[in-house]
Amino acid sequence: MKSKIALMASIMAFSYSFAQETMNMDASLKNYSKMIDSIVVSEKVKMNKELDEVDHDFKRNKINSDEKQKQRADIASKYEQTINEKIDAHRNEFEEFTRQAVKDAVLKPIDSLHKDKNQIVFGLGGVSIRMDEDKTKPADYLRTWQYVVALVGTNYTTKDKPFALLNNTSDFKNTVFNSAVYMVRYQGQLGNFTSPFFYRLGLGYRWDQSEAKYGKTFTQENQILDTKEFTKGNLKDTHINNHYLFVPVDFKFVLNPKYIEHDGTKYLNNRVSQFSIVAGIYGGVRIASNIYNKYSNEYSKRIVERESINHGVNDIIFGGKLGIGYAGFNVFVQKDFTPAFNNNANLRNKYGLQIGIELLNASF
Repeated sequence: MKSKIALMASIMAFSYSFAQETMNMDASLKNYSKMIDSIVVSEKVKMNKELDEVDHDFKRNKINSDEKQKQRADIASKYEQTINEKIDAHRNEFEEFTRQAVKDAVLKPIDSLHKDKNQIVFGLGGVSIRMDEDKTKPADYLRTWQYVVALVGTNYTTKDKPFALLNNTSDFKNTVFNSAVYMVRYQGQLGNFTSPFFYRLGLGYRWDQSEAKYGKTFTQENQILDTKEFTKGNLKDTHINNHYLFVPVDFKFVLNPKYIEHDGTKYLNNRVSQFSIVAGIYGGVRIASNIYNKYSNEYSKRIVERESINHGVNDIIFGGKLGIGYAGFNVFVQKDFTPAFNNNANLRNKYGLQIGIELLNASF
């Protein structure tokens, strides 16, 4: 099956290459035809002037009918020879181009480095985009800028049970996806060109959104962040939002490295699908926090309240990350080592635990 797929890919690639050469040949044929037309038209203009002079001499009785026919024949023969000589002067150039174009189409290898430089791939992990127009050698693909968008599920744990997901004693509602991460990062290779190790440095924005359990809502009274029953009306939606700027430092290891040779040098081929694992740390600064409530009552069907949080939330977070990926499919776990909420928060679970999947990965 693999051999059939490889054969089909080779035929398609050759067909594409030959089609490109055919397009070049067609353009050259058109240019060659235009050149011939230009020579013919130019010489015919000169010939017609001489023929007009013969006709003029005949009308003025300077020459008789036989002389007229003889001069016209001589002029036509002269210009026919001139046209053929001028075309022959360019014919050798065209024949050489034709031979070289056919040779390239049949014998020239497919340029695996430069073809398909810009790609958009849709897969299980979302959208993977490569914009590689400025890359000219394999080493360029080992240094990339990436823009990443990830959909994340945020939960909170206790200090003594840092990985206890879906904890029934938590004040937060268990939700699969409720947060997001947006990040720009630089990826470079550690070691020589065949090394499977990479480092990644970036700057990101993290948005954590969590909902209180049991129809309760978040409140901050007497400098204490807490949850309580909602009494203002029919509660439709409630959550707390924490917004962070963070700096991630990751290390990536390619599990099944594949290689490519270019100009006699061997490189890790960073353009093919490969398995990898990622481990790293991150530190962040909280830039905003707020409580959101949407409800209705007897006076209005839609009332929205937003309140900035001034107490109970820590300004600094620090944590670790572990992930695994294949091509554009990347899954990761992030764990906050420092609590998101401090002693002014009357909450049992304060340490963030995130599970995410990258929906967009754009490489430049």
